[in-house]
Amino acid sequence: MPYRHRRATATAALSTTVLHPVPWLLGALGCALALPAQAQSQVSVEELARRLEAIEQRLGTASPAAGDGTAAVDTADLDQRLRVIERKLELQAEAEAARVASAPVVSLSAAKGLSIKSAPPGDVEVKFRGLIQADGRFFIGDERVPQNDTFLFRRVEPTIEGTWGSLFAFRLGAQLAGDSATVNDAYVDLRFSPRATVRVGRYKVPLGLERLQSSSAGAMVEGGFASELAPVRDLGVQLQGEFAEGALSYAIGAFNGAPDGRDGATTNPDNEFELIGRVFVEPWKNSGGALSGLGFGVGASQGDKRGSGNNFLPRYRTPGQAQFFNYRSTVLADGQHSRWSPQAYYYRNRLGLLGEYISARQEVLLPTGNARAALDHRAWQLTAGWVLTGEDASYRGVVRPNQAFTPGGAGWGAFELVARYGRLSIDEDAFPRFADPNAVASQADSWGLGLNWYLTSNFKLVANYTHTDFEGGAAAAADREDEKAFFTRAQLSF
Repeated sequence: MPYRHRRATATAALSTTVLHPVPWLLGALGCALALPAQAQSQVSVEELARRLEAIEQRLGTASPAAGDGTAAVDTADLDQRLRVIERKLELQAEAEAARVASAPVVSLSAAKGLSIKSAPPGDVEVKFRGLIQADGRFFIGDERVPQNDTFLFRRVEPTIEGTWGSLFAFRLGAQLAGDSATVNDAYVDLRFSPRATVRVGRYKVPLGLERLQSSSAGAMVEGGFASELAPVRDLGVQLQGEFAEGALSYAIGAFNGAPDGRDGATTNPDNEFELIGRVFVEPWKNSGGALSGLGFGVGASQGDKRGSGNNFLPRYRTPGQAQFFNYRSTVLADGQHSRWSPQAYYYRNRLGLLGEYISARQEVLLPTGNARAALDHRAWQLTAGWVLTGEDASYRGVVRPNQAFTPGGAGWGAFELVARYGRLSIDEDAFPRFADPNAVASQADSWGLGLNWYLTSNFKLVANYTHTDFEGGAAAAADREDEKAFFTRAQLSF
């Protein structure tokens, strides 16, 4: 390297180290050595040597020959000493680069929470996420079937998820809302390829479209009637994957077996298993055209259930979370339990549509009189949304407002208007032997309107009104009182 270039290198390197107060000294020295003797006379070489010695002392590179600055100065000696400084700075830069390359990367953001990633290739990563939903629930005109107006935590879900090498991924989530803490998700993925991943543990089973949606992304405060017939979480093992860059996805697995609309028990209660599978297709997902947001598929389950109580037989609820159907206490699940559910959604710009139908068939037994029946309950729902402020609607909700809400500023976030209609029908053969027509309804129809205000990508306020009417469910073959519910929610997710 030419001499003057070496001087420039040393000067630049020093400017990035702890020597910020003195890099100009070294630069002046380099310039002096590179200039003709006439120019050097303006600053004595002895003075520059003294300054170089001070730099060497700060770097810990002072040589015995440096002396006290009174001996005759040899420019060749100055050059050698500068070379030593250059080399020390190179070593320091290499050590710093190695330290940075081997250190984990810690990041914290409003959108993604806290993340810790290992040094390159970065295939070990742990993410800390959370979801908090605080609700206010109020019922109107509930004289005959009174409901409690209340404030409550609907969900408090801290979650740890991540990857452990290129093969393994994991998720561990708790539910802290309610009177006791429970485990939501606890599973490990073996990611052999995008087309074949094995999931083992407890998680949402692959059947209902709305049930598989994130709890933070639902259009309404509570799920619709189709979700009442779909199981939620269960323990099992499944094979899942996708093809054509996500245009076709599938999942099929074996599980302990969960009742309609509920989580499965922590252990297998009847020594029977349930097979559940789902195929979902988005043919134009990657086209960018008008049909790119269209997806449709079908989910199904097959298994046996044998027993009584909440781990075997369902209790169906309204969107206001009031129970309106259950079997008589003496009825047993005793045989095949099967479901099937065609489902679809369509998202295009600010428009969102989601539709789902589900049939749940269960063989039941009433020991008194040895009465048997295969009862087929059915439900469907259609949900529509329109983003008033122009953002894109999606299965994940409004991901990010164009302008986040800013107090005193121009941003107001995103507003979405939603509506839903649905019906749940009980098999007429359930009455009167297996269910009491004077206590439970044979059909419920519900419509609802809602407004979602996305202040930021993490914080959302929700207001819903739902109206549900019934067939039967009261004494003397009368209809149960209509349910009129007004729900609000404040949601923080990251």
